[in-house]
Amino acid sequence: MSTAQGNTAPTVTTPRRPLRLPLRLPPAARPYLPPLALYGAAKLTGLLVFAWLLTSAGDYRTKDPRFGGGAHWWDVLSTWDGWWYLQVAQKGYHPEPLRPLAPGGQFSAEQNSVAFFPLYPGLVRAVSEITGMGLYGSAILVSVVCSFVAAAGIYAVVSLLAGARAGTMAAGLWAVAPAAGVEWAVYTESLFVAIAAWTCHAVMRRRWVAAGLLAFLSGLSRPTAAVLIGAVGLAALVTLVRRDSRREQGVAAPLYAAVAAPLGLLTYIAWVGWSMGSPGAYFSLQRQAWAHYFDFGAYTLDVLRNVAVGHGDYLFAYAVPDLIAVQVVVALPFLVALLLRKRPPLVLTAYTLASIVTILGTQQMFGNTPRYLLPVFPLLLAPAAALARLRWPALVVFFSTAAVASGWYAHYVIFELGIP
Repeated sequence: MSTAQGNTAPTVTTPRRPLRLPLRLPPAARPYLPPLALYGAAKLTGLLVFAWLLTSAGDYRTKDPRFGGGAHWWDVLSTWDGWWYLQVAQKGYHPEPLRPLAPGGQFSAEQNSVAFFPLYPGLVRAVSEITGMGLYGSAILVSVVCSFVAAAGIYAVVSLLAGARAGTMAAGLWAVAPAAGVEWAVYTESLFVAIAAWTCHAVMRRRWVAAGLLAFLSGLSRPTAAVLIGAVGLAALVTLVRRDSRREQGVAAPLYAAVAAPLGLLTYIAWVGWSMGSPGAYFSLQRQAWAHYFDFGAYTLDVLRNVAVGHGDYLFAYAVPDLIAVQVVVALPFLVALLLRKRPPLVLTAYTLASIVTILGTQQMFGNTPRYLLPVFPLLLAPAAALARLRWPALVVFFSTAAVASGWYAHYVIFELGIP
């Protein structure tokens, strides 16, 4: 039976369904994609340039694997302090009374691993046990993951004060800051900044229990956590003193934060003192075995005076890192003034000012001043807000240039031309 023309059944087209990804980010996580993408791209670019510079120069091949050398370029990332952290992760601590060295040297006592706080090597050991990775790979994994958590925290804090675009710029700036090379190395900067940024965010959002717990953890990561702990305690005290804030937020939560915050730091310092047979053993170790101690800025002034006239008559003199550090120190008053103009919350102001006083007032390797300042992320607020006003073509040029250059000034300089 033939079918008449025009009675042909119409073709049915099934509408295409939109492609759905198997994993969907929760809405709260989506704002973090731009800052984390910018941070990751800038960091990866700097690391690749660093690797190229290392392999081109080849100096690391002739250095001691403990002091800036190794068989491969990536071995450099686990030298100096990184060597100590891996030793702790592998063997634990072996505290003992200070052993004096022969007079006439740079240090007067033998170095000991208890100078390095336990949180980072503990995480490295845990990751290694869980994943089966070696300690080096686990340490790099911990640092990289923590660096992204830190970048997210910086974004969260800055976006609360200056908007999401400024928060994204701040995350990108942290990736290319001087000495940012340690963020993806066997160092504690990424871990500490992750804790510090989210601690400040918790205080700003009045989440006192979280702030107290995070500050407690910070005290197990490094001694400079004292400034963060002090900032949390001050913010909690002011909350308790003011009648309106006390009525709104209660007494228990701020009080808990103030009490819990210093316990981690105090516990570790007390354990070192008990294990080494002297209450002040940790500070004696830092002074005698590493020549690090608070001198009210005498060493910093000595370095500035010497560098200004082209001399190197000071302890821990390294020409290129010191020159970059001088430029960073000169910029500090301007960065602080710009920060204060933004009227940041008390916790950020206290944390920033106390950190700067501690860093500039302590005798330590002056060339590492940019590394010591990496945790002072509130200084990025004003520059990030200024960059946020630029269009993306200008920002692409800026961050591309800075990322490439950071392979030298933020990576190669500290690892190969100085001691990180």
